[in-house]
Amino acid sequence: MPQVTYTDHTGESRTVDATVGDSVMETAVRNGVPGIVAECGGSLSCATCHVYVDEADLASLPPMEEMEDEMLWGAADERRDNSRLSCQLKIAEGSDLHVTTPTTQV
Repeated sequence: MPQVTYTDHTGESRTVDATVGDSVMETAVRNGVPGIVAECGGSLSCATCHVYVDEADLASLPPMEEMEDEMLWGAADERRDNSRLSCQLKIAEGSDLHVTTPTTQV
C-alpha cells in the first residue's frame, strides 16, 4: 500500500497509508494530519494545501500545470522550487511520497 510521510515545519513526521487515486491533501485531511488546511476542498481555488515535496520524489510526479503554478504565487509561506499543492498530487500504486508542510497556510 502506498504511503505519504508528512513532516511539519518543526521536523515532526507522521506516515499514513494512502489510497491509490486520492490526493495527498485528501489523505492528510482524512487522517487528521496537521498543517494542511485545504480550505477549498481540493478545487484548486486556494493555496492552503501547499507542501514542499522531498527533492527525491519530485521526478516521480507529473509536472505542475499552469493553474497550480499560478495558485502557488498566492501561498502564505515561501514558494520554493519544490512547492506543490497537495490537492494536485495523486497517489499512484507503489508510490511513497514525502512532503513537508510550511510554517503557515493562511
